[in-house]
Amino acid sequence: MSSAQTDNLNIASVDYMPSPREIKTQLPMSEAAEHTVLQGRQTLCDILDRKDPRLFVVLGPCSIHDPEAGLDYARRLKVLADEVADTMLLVMRVYFEKPRTAVGWKGFINDPYLDDTFRIDEGMAKARRFLMDINELGLPAATEALDPIAPQYYGDLIAWTAIGARTAESQTHREMSSGLSTPVGFKNGTDGDLGVAVNAILSASSPHSFLGIGSDGQSVILRTRGNRYGHLVLRGGNGQPNYDTVSVALAEQALEKAGIPKNIVVDCSHANSSKKPELQPLVMKDVMHQIREGNQSIVGLMIESFIEAGNQPMAEDRSKLRYGCSITDACVNWATTEEMIREGAEVLRKVRKQA
Repeated sequence: MSSAQTDNLNIASVDYMPSPREIKTQLPMSEAAEHTVLQGRQTLCDILDRKDPRLFVVLGPCSIHDPEAGLDYARRLKVLADEVADTMLLVMRVYFEKPRTAVGWKGFINDPYLDDTFRIDEGMAKARRFLMDINELGLPAATEALDPIAPQYYGDLIAWTAIGARTAESQTHREMSSGLSTPVGFKNGTDGDLGVAVNAILSASSPHSFLGIGSDGQSVILRTRGNRYGHLVLRGGNGQPNYDTVSVALAEQALEKAGIPKNIVVDCSHANSSKKPELQPLVMKDVMHQIREGNQSIVGLMIESFIEAGNQPMAEDRSKLRYGCSITDACVNWATTEEMIREGAEVLRKVRKQA
């Protein structure tokens, strides 16, 4: 018998990772957090089912790298959310995982100390703690599902999930989405292709069986019911926007042709604003104008927003990082965020009066 090794040839080491049950036992769901999650999910489903006339807005930092600043932002957002609750449901964007085009910091769970120590075990626990804090404020949370194992650790604290432009075509992510407990927004492809997202919505609405992990960390076969709350997120593509009236109409036609409810979310960032945060308010104004003119398919918006405007490079000395400023994509600042949301809420109030 040959003694040559044929597997794990490029694996440097294997480290222990606590199971989902261990992390959840360490950080159990509180009653307040549970209420926020359930209420947030139900409201989002009601908006998608047209039982609730409000617009939902997913907004927050491009990624979470500093929980202290993230919680500071969340407290501000909760006050704003209560102010506009008559017309909008504000959901905080809480992204722990970052898909990279090539290489780079892959997010708070992967490298919570921003020092290439990759303490994923600690990152996962810190991520769950942060989500607990957000939900205990009464603020529902949204995230991007990237790693197919991660939802077992903190999916119970999420109200809305995005599948990004790079992963919407992935069978793994379509299968995972079919079993998620939240509504799922699928972004169009990075090249602007709507077909990728439309097919993903159709796939995720069907039952699937696939490999995963259970609460104790063991390998299991997951069998899903299918998720009927998949919807389209327009984020632009190939450097071109797709939030304009014509693009939205074409998206409506594509959804109708596929037999999918005409539920569209417009991402004010990424290619829709040419990755220039100062253009996000203009995108939102255009979308609000479409709603004022009678559009019925736009149910939500996404905004990349933080305390300070812009972004900053990763500094070797982490103490030199500016507080409340993104280390990934550039964001609008808090003052601009308040202005955007308040102006949007006022448009919606006028629309409601005219109805």
